[in-house]
Amino acid sequence: MSALVCALAPLVLAGVLGPAGAGKLFGRGTARQAPRTALARLLRDGGRAALVLRALGAVELLVAAALLAPPATPLPGAAAALLGAGFLGYLGYARAAAPGSSCGCTARQDAPLTWRAFVRAAAVLAGGVAAALAQQPWWTAAARRPAAALCLVLAAAAALTALSADPDRRWRMPLRRLRLRIAGHPLAATGHPLAATGHPLAATGHPLAAAGAPAAVPVAATVELLERSRAWQSASRVVRSALLDHWDDGGWRILQFAGVHGGGAAARPVLVLFAVDAAASLDTVREPAVRVSVIDADSGAPVMATA
Repeated sequence: MSALVCALAPLVLAGVLGPAGAGKLFGRGTARQAPRTALARLLRDGGRAALVLRALGAVELLVAAALLAPPATPLPGAAAALLGAGFLGYLGYARAAAPGSSCGCTARQDAPLTWRAFVRAAAVLAGGVAAALAQQPWWTAAARRPAAALCLVLAAAAALTALSADPDRRWRMPLRRLRLRIAGHPLAATGHPLAATGHPLAATGHPLAAAGAPAAVPVAATVELLERSRAWQSASRVVRSALLDHWDDGGWRILQFAGVHGGGAAARPVLVLFAVDAAASLDTVREPAVRVSVIDADSGAPVMATA
């Protein structure tokens, strides 16, 4: 089995490095995200950080292509292992120097650095070592033991999905919605007002969970209105990302950002949620009604909330 794992490591690594490299090299969000990364602090310039991210994306794509292409040699695996070691060193610096910054690992997420990034980098390092030690090409191993190879690849894909940069959006929130639909709200028997909502945050007792219909005001207009509000000025010190997600509930437009609460060793990643009047815009109000809530990114527990 260990021989099969080593043989399939290039295939799995290519599936990791290829999309990540393409996102950095061709993604429109690279230039926007770069100034928010620890790399910008290291290079003291957001523009140079964007160039380095794109160059790194090109390297990742080349390594991914080399891992997949014949002939099978240890060199692509060694290159992947060096990338993993470099990622770990960079993440260590980022954690120490700028714990609230994004790592820029995928160029698609602005979420602050968490332990998942370290595990992903360690997986790239370990996978590179395994690929360099492989005794046979991945296509030969897959042809000889197709069922076992398929199971291993699917298990690796599931593990990498669980370690994604935004687990709440990809699988936690859908699972919470599914649980509420199947089992109902745990407070339904008590008549609690949150029991009537279908939003996944209702299961945590979050104050912003309510059901409703979408409004016609463009999201960009709501964001512009929010960024001019006093609520944004008071809470922006926690925010560390651009808009990550949004939805409309009960006349409110919920805008989700990533952030960091606390400082030093006590710093922890959080989700910052702003509830803005869904029908409000700069043409209708000067100071909109805004509710702010901050919840722990891992547990979903409220950290602080203001009206």
